[in-house]
Amino acid sequence: MSVIHPPDHPVHPPPGTLGPRRTAAALLAVESLLIFIPLLVLGPAIGWPAGLDDPAATALPRLLEQEGAVRAGYAVYLAYSVLFLPVAVWTTRALTGGTDTPLARVAMGFAVVSTLARAIGISRWLLPMPGLAEAYGEASDASVRAAVAVQYQVLNDFGGGIGEVLGVSLFAVGWLLCTVIAALRTGTAPRWLLIAGFPVAAGLALPLAELAGAGAGAATSVGTALLQLWFLAAAAALVRRPR
Repeated sequence: MSVIHPPDHPVHPPPGTLGPRRTAAALLAVESLLIFIPLLVLGPAIGWPAGLDDPAATALPRLLEQEGAVRAGYAVYLAYSVLFLPVAVWTTRALTGGTDTPLARVAMGFAVVSTLARAIGISRWLLPMPGLAEAYGEASDASVRAAVAVQYQVLNDFGGGIGEVLGVSLFAVGWLLCTVIAALRTGTAPRWLLIAGFPVAAGLALPLAELAGAGAGAATSVGTALLQLWFLAAAAALVRRPR
């Protein structure tokens, strides 16, 4: 009688099976929970995210007063935004079963530019904005304060356009749509999860109204909330669903 001996080395799951699914699920769960730290820190400090639309006369003195909390909150928010790249890449890989298709590659390209745009938008609160707040607070001449206020408004609009409109909205929508369509074609992910990705993408696209001159209001927060719920659903589906 022959005896079957266990292998000398542990057998790792091949690409597209258990390993990537668990990695993607863990990253999705961390990303979904990490967003609460900026909310808890920046919300009481500067009324984030609604306070982003406040004028310079309100925002800059408040930023100077709450500089420590603002730096801490935005540092975590920057980490959350940078983490979006591995989250997106591993999620695309897990939902498509590791299939290397042109659409999956495009999805990962969208994830890269989305992460870059988010990081640029957030960095305005860690680099130039504290200096503007200090200059505004030290200025005794009304004309100097007015000039600083103009700089603040231009920088805030420019950074917000790159970070929120392009990074959080346009490029993230591109990643999500390419991922769910690629996964629908491969049939390696729960169909209900992929179908749910379309209304989530529609919610993420709401801030794009600003490109047409319309006010987006709380659209960015709505789209982000929908995406976090979809992330949690995807994490649960990747853990529970067998290959």
